[in-house]
Amino acid sequence: MAFILGSGSPRRLDLLAQLGLTPDAVRPPEIDEDPHKGELPRPYCSRIAREKVAAVQAGPDDVVLCADTTVALGRRILGKPANAGEAAAFLLALSGRRHRVITAVAVRRGSEIRETDVVSTVRMKRLSDDELNAYLATNDWQGKAGAYAIQGPAGAFIPWISGSFTGIVGLPLAETAGILHTMGVMPNRGTT
Repeated sequence: MAFILGSGSPRRLDLLAQLGLTPDAVRPPEIDEDPHKGELPRPYCSRIAREKVAAVQAGPDDVVLCADTTVALGRRILGKPANAGEAAAFLLALSGRRHRVITAVAVRRGSEIRETDVVSTVRMKRLSDDELNAYLATNDWQGKAGAYAIQGPAGAFIPWISGSFTGIVGLPLAETAGILHTMGVMPNRGTT
């Protein structure tokens, strides 16, 4: 049995390392991540995680782990910004407000798929023009849902969270460890 991470995220690799796990292979799937018309953030996030895990090539005994992290402002999905202008628009929308960060996890072994999602609430302080422009200049917003990562420079903008810090980063460790254990991958001990 091989343990496969279906993600190119270095953050997810780092988080798995906290569980004592190193994937045997890393195979980020290529799927269409555009939301369906009228799709709400939580069902969207779960659907994307399921589609990712189904798209990864693996043997019948291999365990595949995929996840998706979505930033939701009300019913609005804030994905990965296409450019600095969109990143600025996302950050201005989040500035001074609470929003949700949803991370859905899907694990597949053979035809069996187990999944969960974790919803955390995050408050971003009101950003000044100088803070916004300085942050945009770091380019840390690139490839990040909602145009920020709590573990990067934008962490200085987040005075309060309720929920899973590791879920906000991109892989809720307690829930992920539980699912992996049921699928035969023992965190801090490897595969069985």
